[in-house]
Amino acid sequence: MNVVIYARYSSHSQTDQSVEGQLNVCQEFASKQGYTIVGTYVDRALSGTTDNRPEFLRMIEDSHKKQFQGALVYQLDRFARNRYDSAIYKARLKKNGVRVFSAKENITDDASGILVEGLLESMAEYYSVELSQKIRRGMDINAKKGQSTGGNVALGYVVDANKKFIVDDATAVIVRMIFEMYAAGKSVTQINLYMNSRNYKTSRNVQFNKNSLLKMLRNKRYIGIYTYKDAEIHDGIPRIVSDDLFMQVAERLAKNKKAPARAKAKMEYLLTTKLFCGHCRDMMTGVSGTSKTGKSHYYYKCNNAKKKMCSKKSVQKDYIENFVVDECRKLLTDANIQKIAAEVIRLCEQEKDEFVIKRLNRLLKENERRRNNIVAAIAECDVESVRKTLYEHIPVLDDERKNLEQQISVEQLSQVSLTEDEIMFFLSHLKNGNINDEKYRRTLVNMFVNSIYLYDDKMTIIFNSSDHPVTVEASLIEDIEARNDAFESSFFALDAPPCKPTTTLVGKNPVPCGGWVCVY
Repeated sequence: MNVVIYARYSSHSQTDQSVEGQLNVCQEFASKQGYTIVGTYVDRALSGTTDNRPEFLRMIEDSHKKQFQGALVYQLDRFARNRYDSAIYKARLKKNGVRVFSAKENITDDASGILVEGLLESMAEYYSVELSQKIRRGMDINAKKGQSTGGNVALGYVVDANKKFIVDDATAVIVRMIFEMYAAGKSVTQINLYMNSRNYKTSRNVQFNKNSLLKMLRNKRYIGIYTYKDAEIHDGIPRIVSDDLFMQVAERLAKNKKAPARAKAKMEYLLTTKLFCGHCRDMMTGVSGTSKTGKSHYYYKCNNAKKKMCSKKSVQKDYIENFVVDECRKLLTDANIQKIAAEVIRLCEQEKDEFVIKRLNRLLKENERRRNNIVAAIAECDVESVRKTLYEHIPVLDDERKNLEQQISVEQLSQVSLTEDEIMFFLSHLKNGNINDEKYRRTLVNMFVNSIYLYDDKMTIIFNSSDHPVTVEASLIEDIEARNDAFESSFFALDAPPCKPTTTLVGKNPVPCGGWVCVY
């Protein structure tokens, strides 16, 4: 398996030697596990706030390239400073087939902590939790004022200090040229060639392509209509092209629009980053094939088996996913829902970092005190030169205040605020969810399944947390054996696949181990 190493140190008490120590431990761990290190990312003297770490964010972006399947850290506190950030960024990596491993911790966290992280990740995706709600409220307010809500600014515009859109004359001429060329009969391909041959760039500073050009030609902002979500505000933004020109382009786009080809459904493999080969311990990923009849078939296949380095057989996607989802659903008993909710609240309260906010509030009060003193001094001073000098300090203090207020807002937004009732409502909703809904299935797997080790004759499922053994009906066992698939699962709160098999089969009876124990 290809992995990258991420290391960081954040305080003055840590040095470059701290990073070198982290790298050495990670390298030794990778060597023992048989992982191949293909890259290293290091943030030096930076705080744990993930969005302020350039190398961390570069690693997240690089995961899109599919060149590594694991991100290795010395300890999980090097990855993110709070469980919410950890869940969100792990989810981004997971979508790209990348899993986070810890060199010093045999588990991702304690058993209940893993479950909490999975729950937070699932709730963040399934509902609009407090953080995203606050951000959206702020964006809604900006949108109503015709202000920028962040993100990429369309070619032809820039954003001023008041977040208002204004026309950028240097690039607006390119926009008008594109509209005029298309209205005059030029094809999208011809316009692309023309723009790129003259080294014109899109708003993202890259070459034009079919998608970026068509998106421009349909953008109503160019005729002064500010669009946000489903709302349209006429004259909410300066126009660049005339209504007549925009309509000519729209009519030609409609005329040239051909019947779309049958789109290929994007197949989601629910067990990505959680399913491992029981023989070689490498990750199993999704593959597809087409039969002679033209029917598509989907499987999970060992990465080493793809390279002819492992003899592990492929497993049919729907069969193994349905089985795992069904087992996850069984975990949502009323008793477990209450225990999970109570544990989530306990850990969230435990992890709240009030120290930083208190320190920033003290600095804010000190800033206000200094400003008030200066204002009082100006009112009492009769010397014009001194008054002028004092006036010069006020803008500096105002900028400092704005910066402190912004830091406080960021800190407050980064802390998850949930109630026990909200969590129990969410879990109860999951208990009665639609078993065929993809989002529902993904939520169950992400929250409860830590890892799965698949052999040709058995399967070990590692759930995140529980107290009692799980039993399986005899009819299900007979059905599985009839398909020549005997499964075994047991609970060990592991993150990475173990170096040696850890499962123990004792007849057809579950072996208690302090967590979920299933024998199939």
